[in-house]
Amino acid sequence: MKAGSSMKTRLATVLGLARGRRWALVLSIAAILPLAPRAVDAQRGGRAEPNATRAEPATADQQEDARLPNGKLQRDEIVKAEHEQNLKDADQLVELSEQLKEELEKNDLYVVSMSTVKKTDDIEKLVRKIRSRLRHN
Repeated sequence: MKAGSSMKTRLATVLGLARGRRWALVLSIAAILPLAPRAVDAQRGGRAEPNATRAEPATADQQEDARLPNGKLQRDEIVKAEHEQNLKDADQLVELSEQLKEELEKNDLYVVSMSTVKKTDDIEKLVRKIRSRLRHN
């Protein structure tokens, strides 16, 4: 009988330890849980203090109010410069596409030279620049 009762005692001890470990795990998670938002905030580049105030990024209204020394709105000048650059790039794009067309028509063989392929790459880069500026506005 002693073997059976000692087995029950061991089983109770093991179950007690398992319950104790389970409770320890639950309590440690409960202790760590309030710190999780701070850790996430710290990873994102913010401060780890809960009451810390972060500088908010400038809103569109604040950026629009920025004026240059000559009194003009900075945003208007940026848009104007981007528009002028888009026009220049569009002219260059037309010129490159005409050159590409001429090169393709010149080739009697159905073989394309490396300069023609390079020209298509240049056209593609130019289109990306224009597109990114247009999306920016």
